[in-house]
Amino acid sequence: MTISESGRLLSGIHTSVKGMTTFVLVPGFWLGAWAWRPVTEALRAQGHDVYPVTLTGLAERAHLATPETDLDTHVTDVVNLLRYEDLADVVLVGHSYGGLVTTAAADRVPERVRALAYVDTGPLPDGTAQADFAGPEDRAGSEKVVQEYGDGWRLPPPPWATLAADVRHVEGEALAALAERSVPQPWASAVQPVRLTGAWERFPRLGILSSFTVEQTKAMAAEAPLFRHMAGDGWTYEELPTWHWPMFSRPAELADLLNKHY
Repeated sequence: MTISESGRLLSGIHTSVKGMTTFVLVPGFWLGAWAWRPVTEALRAQGHDVYPVTLTGLAERAHLATPETDLDTHVTDVVNLLRYEDLADVVLVGHSYGGLVTTAAADRVPERVRALAYVDTGPLPDGTAQADFAGPEDRAGSEKVVQEYGDGWRLPPPPWATLAADVRHVEGEALAALAERSVPQPWASAVQPVRLTGAWERFPRLGILSSFTVEQTKAMAAEAPLFRHMAGDGWTYEELPTWHWPMFSRPAELADLLNKHY
């Protein structure tokens, strides 16, 4: 142990810096950086450098939303963060739709990325849109909602209290925040197909599964071409059973899993 003149434990500081990881946290539909706050605070307390992202048109950037705000806009948000903050050796963490954004960002600037982590989501194949994930019937239903309730270009947030009705650990404070702060998602971001070169495939991948299991994931990857990238030697999986938004129901455990692997 080494103590400086100020009384600080230099050996402890050295250990913290040595084990530090740079995380970039990208949320899914309707949310912003605020959704990651408990996870962000926990990771920073563990000595990591953390950048939660608000994509264009969401949360405090809601005033920037237009009918042209698409997937490429959001990929550029993340790429520009990496470039202008001069970040390297980064672990990109994507939740839900955010996983499509992080995959494309890693594909575009692989020299800045160390690994990919997917929170209840996974990478989709080149030429696939987020709206394809749930199948044609659900996509048609969402398009109807966009036309009737979203001025033809925005997808309104879901009824959070209904979704959380049977979920443990979702407190009233979290539901109130979701109701107050979630905003409509620019629909162009859901229907623009992702364009990938394959550069992202070199990175190790962590899947944190909350609304489905490892067994279900492997079965989907084996049976459905849409999910073919969700299996293989590059994957490590962890199960964190809860609803689709673990940053609201089990944020400490989510942060611990990220800290465990990085």
